Amino acid sequence: MTLVRNRRFAWGFSRLAVVRRGVLVRLVAVGLAAAAVAFAVAFFVPWLPKPASKQAERIDFVFWFVTGISIAIFALVVAVILYSVLRFRARPDDDSDGAPIHGNTTLEIAWTAVPAVLVTAVAVVSAVALAENGHVPKHHMRVNVLAQQFAWSFSYPKYEGLTVSQLRLPLGEAVQLKMRSKDVIHSFWVPEFGQKQDLVPGIETNVVITPNRLGTYPVVCTELCGEGHALMRSEAVVMKPAAFAAWVKAQEKAAASASQGAAGGGAGLAAFNSNGCSACHTFKPAGSTATTGPDLDNLSAYARRAGKPLAAFVRESIVDPNAYIEKGYQPNIMPSTFKSLPKQQLDALVQFLSGAKK
Repeated sequence: MTLVRNRRFAWGFSRLAVVRRGVLVRLVAVGLAAAAVAFAVAFFVPWLPKPASKQAERIDFVFWFVTGISIAIFALVVAVILYSVLRFRARPDDDSDGAPIHGNTTLEIAWTAVPAVLVTAVAVVSAVALAENGHVPKHHMRVNVLAQQFAWSFSYPKYEGLTVSQLRLPLGEAVQLKMRSKDVIHSFWVPEFGQKQDLVPGIETNVVITPNRLGTYPVVCTELCGEGHALMRSEAVVMKPAAFAAWVKAQEKAAASASQGAAGGGAGLAAFNSNGCSACHTFKPAGSTATTGPDLDNLSAYARRAGKPLAAFVRESIVDPNAYIEKGYQPNIMPSTFKSLPKQQLDALVQFLSGAKK
């Protein structure tokens, strides 16, 4: 009798082991299928722009690190839920109560300890990336960024205050952007650089960028800043160091030519650049090529259509930009804050714009 019992017990135990192995195989199969679907959606759909800076690469690493953890958890949860639904569902004629169960201490420890480890890992990786992205190297270039309704302007202190409407950066060199707003809250964002930073009036903010891929990328304001918010666009151009140096020399030469040859002299050109005019308008004497606002090389034609002398028309357009709207442009895009310019600066700007056009 004892031998028979032992055999029955061994047979029952082996059968239970087979069942458990079958359960494990099904769970793994369902988990792998769920992970494959989640992986395909996450990695084969281009959710993110291709990074063009070291900072963006660090941010992307954190993103995909968290995504990988999420896929693993998703696969495990889906596998358990689907298997439970199929294996332990109640039959249509089964109205009995479920069997009483008691908590599993091992499971409770596992689902407390494992999430704690994962959250700690995410926190550590994120903190390292944040610290690295905020670090300003000893040798870096500084660019002052000015935001105003509805334009960007970029100034390079290293090159005697060179101010342009298009951000140009040398490949591989760390750049610190020191940013401020002239009027309302704006937000600087280049998707390929991976970082976004608000510009708040009265507060100087900064962001560090180390571009590592050549190309031209959009500069976007992501804070609703007024009627012309949708037009507040510029470009960031990443160039080879030699090409960047050549561009700087060309800009300095153009600025020197404008200061010497155009009416208004250096004061007018300085006023034009410091007030962000180059960020919205094309004006050959200043070397600006922006297209948000009317082409200032055609000021004489605009003045004739408005029926006013050129100098008077230029002054009125600065202090009261809605007095005359050139066809094809909208009112309320150019802010009226320029009427508060100091008289000397306003006079130099008017002379620069009107004296350069005959």
